[in-house]
Amino acid sequence: MPIVTISRGSYNRGKAVAEKLAEKMGYTCISRDEVIENLDEFQLEEIKLVRGIKDAFYVLDRFPNGKKRYIAAIRGAILSKFMAGNVVYHGLAGHHFVRNVSHVLKVRIVADTGTRVAEEMERAGISGEKARYILKKDDEERRKWSMYLYGIDIMDVELYNLVIRIGHISEDDAVNIIANAVNSPSFQETVESRGRLADMAISSAVTYALFDFPSASVSAHDGHVKVVVKVPEEQSGAIRDRIEEKLSRIEGVKGHTILIDPYF
Repeated sequence: MPIVTISRGSYNRGKAVAEKLAEKMGYTCISRDEVIENLDEFQLEEIKLVRGIKDAFYVLDRFPNGKKRYIAAIRGAILSKFMAGNVVYHGLAGHHFVRNVSHVLKVRIVADTGTRVAEEMERAGISGEKARYILKKDDEERRKWSMYLYGIDIMDVELYNLVIRIGHISEDDAVNIIANAVNSPSFQETVESRGRLADMAISSAVTYALFDFPSASVSAHDGHVKVVVKVPEEQSGAIRDRIEEKLSRIEGVKGHTILIDPYF
């Protein structure tokens, strides 16, 4: 069951392409904002980052280890959605979490600058010069956000299987190009690629569940989870029990090994 991730700049037609593609193929369409809305502690408008990256930075700073906590939360949520298969996801950096999963088609949508400027002028009732400035600023803020969180440049074409420029190519043309690509043998799910995604999803879910154990290291293979955690010797029994209780509530965990590395 293939997956498509669509990365885009602000007002770059990526949302429209994603929705049309999902309708054409009978897939579920998921946006980054929808994922965030289901993250209890990060249901904050600033994190959605339409504009105002400084506000988003400030919000994450409110949380202990806010940056790492947010990454753990959104990675786990996105990978959980991807496990259902037949998904079109549009939003910032979704492709980053599945860069080594072969049945994910990673697409970057960019729009003709003139078209974007004209649409921003009409939408905001501003001059062409002002619209161009705003769009350039928005794109740079999205780039900074992805660099700050994930250490990737979302404008690097090496991160994508397809880069499509909307302009001479219409939205419908783009949808047809992506649909043809995702139906090719290269992006069909295999036992190996499904297993890789499942291991990543389980590992991410466990990592987030154990976030308050900062020394915990997590790995997963075929549903079996291995947790290595460094804790005070006198607390090892209680902490093992707490970890086991958390693991019991995570879907897909078939077994576990907990290794305690005591100190003091």
